[in-house]
Amino acid sequence: MYGTEVYTGSEAAALFASSGSSGDGHTYAVRPKCGDASNGEAICSQVQECTSDDGDQGIMMILLRDGETYGETCLSDTQAGNLGVITPGLVLREFKRLTWPESPLTIQPPGGKTAVNFTTYFFTDNVAPTTQTVTIIGQEVEIEATPTSYRYRFDAHDAVETRSAGGPYPSGDVTHEYAYQGGARPSVDTVYSGRYRVNGGGWQDIPETVTVEGAPVALRIVEVRPTLVAPGAP
Repeated sequence: MYGTEVYTGSEAAALFASSGSSGDGHTYAVRPKCGDASNGEAICSQVQECTSDDGDQGIMMILLRDGETYGETCLSDTQAGNLGVITPGLVLREFKRLTWPESPLTIQPPGGKTAVNFTTYFFTDNVAPTTQTVTIIGQEVEIEATPTSYRYRFDAHDAVETRSAGGPYPSGDVTHEYAYQGGARPSVDTVYSGRYRVNGGGWQDIPETVTVEGAPVALRIVEVRPTLVAPGAP
């Protein structure tokens, strides 16, 4: 086991460069320094943040020489990418760049019309994970996005945030009663949580979420007045 000296990102890059055919004959690698039991492994669920020597936010890495701990280094996403290391930050960029499904909005009663002070049900069937595969620094990265919460916008003023996708009458738990007559354009935004894996390895969580705005649906709100009908009238 070697020491635990802390190297700057530039110094770590120089060590990697020295491992070439004209270098010192050693092989260097880095792994995330974790705040959990997976410390030093390729899969890390609690990375430790730091400020790299190029002034950007980075994560602490265990520096390995010939497979053994040699020291530590703080690498920004750019520095890590230059060394061929995939970080959660690099994956987060792809997670935000990719297009994820909108949640289709279903409203009951159907037909684009409801009544004043009538319980109207809202729901979506977008509940399953969606997976896309990208290439980052020459490696295959599988990114999975799962809807974890929704923001139902009933009109320009009223909305609700919930982990429920809602449901149809009578058991649906996302409902609204319009107190006015006229028109509304309800919609549902979807918040995705993500995870990824590299070259078919273990899954790692992505540290931030992505929100996909839903397309508004035209809804007409009408006043329903009771009408008295004489007995026996057609």
